[in-house]
Amino acid sequence: MSSENSSADDVQRVWDVVVVGAGPAGASAAYAAAVAGRSVLLLEKAELPRYKTCGGGIIGPSRDSLPPGFELPLRDRVHAVTFSNNGRFTRTRRSKHMLFGLINRPEFDQQLVEHAQKAGAELRTGVTVQRVEQHGSAVPDRRTVAVVLQGGETLLARAVVGADGSASRIGAHVGVKLDQVDLGLEAEIPVPETVAEDWKGRVLIDWGPIPGSYGWVFPKGDTLTVGVISARGEGAATKRYLEEFIGRLGLAGFEPSISSGHLTRCRADDSPLSRGRVLVCGDAAGLLEPWTREGISFALRSGRLAGEWAVRIAEAHDAVDTRRQALNYAFAVKAGLGVEMSVGKRLLTVFERRPGLFHAALTGFRPAWNAFKEITQGRTSLGEIVRVHPMAQRALTALDRRPLAVEAADGEAGEAGEAGS
Repeated sequence: MSSENSSADDVQRVWDVVVVGAGPAGASAAYAAAVAGRSVLLLEKAELPRYKTCGGGIIGPSRDSLPPGFELPLRDRVHAVTFSNNGRFTRTRRSKHMLFGLINRPEFDQQLVEHAQKAGAELRTGVTVQRVEQHGSAVPDRRTVAVVLQGGETLLARAVVGADGSASRIGAHVGVKLDQVDLGLEAEIPVPETVAEDWKGRVLIDWGPIPGSYGWVFPKGDTLTVGVISARGEGAATKRYLEEFIGRLGLAGFEPSISSGHLTRCRADDSPLSRGRVLVCGDAAGLLEPWTREGISFALRSGRLAGEWAVRIAEAHDAVDTRRQALNYAFAVKAGLGVEMSVGKRLLTVFERRPGLFHAALTGFRPAWNAFKEITQGRTSLGEIVRVHPMAQRALTALDRRPLAVEAADGEAGEAGEAGS
């Protein structure tokens, strides 16, 4: 169903939708647009499969957003979480049912792209997009966007989806504004079978020494993914936290196969999600959960929405209709993901000041643990919990105001909880 358009000497193809970036957001957008029967071109600057700095946790909302028939390439199934507060007050909580799954990003991303291709999307790798143009000599008419590649080649589309990650060129075109930037550092550590066995089915979450920071251990068979995250600007302290964390876990003697870093960027509330016929989603739009910085579920969900609305924008005949569809896309994102982000932002504010309270709640207060389980399993969301349970709303407000002396007492109380439950 592609349309065609005459240029100077030949007839240049006009794609219905061009998607820039083949991560979870881009692959989801390409799948959604291709399933609707449109001509879709998916562009990726790297060759696939490629490594990404990411814990690789697949929570319920991620699982529920995958294409039909998608078989998750799980490396482990998590039934237990060990919590610690900067290495102290360690306690393990267990669940009869799986909490979430763990994947390696290269395999997962590759599989998502393959599903988009099966749905009809075309893939081009090894291409870098320099810019998009919606006016000027490269653009034949007002219904078309020019995607200019490095080297000068120009592709034409009726709609463009920017899913080109947190340093997005398409995001810059749209004018995405960022509110929160964090630095994640991660090591992939191959371990002997005896060590791997000890971690099987269990993850560790450690509330860190820098305000708003935390660390994690995610087991993936014979490799442990060990990482930490904290606000940008604390580079040396974040690096030190990771080194101390690895040492404390008894893993300093094992050589990492990969050590990497990555900036996560969170959008400001008034940040645009579109400009003309160009939409952004996933990291390119600054969509992620501000407290945990979980981004895969936000990428999958916003990518699918972007693909669906890109189809409508591709069909729009004038600027008014284009604008209407773009506003509908923004509304759909804000009504779901936006609500979760605003609750996450409030939780991060409290967590930055009082990590001891969070630790005490998750390890010693059953409703808090139940909420954690239900969110990771996909039975509810942060936004839903606060909306449906007035008690949760009141608790969040009360936590915001609680004096620090109370937190210190809570931290000491947490020391008693060494046993699992």
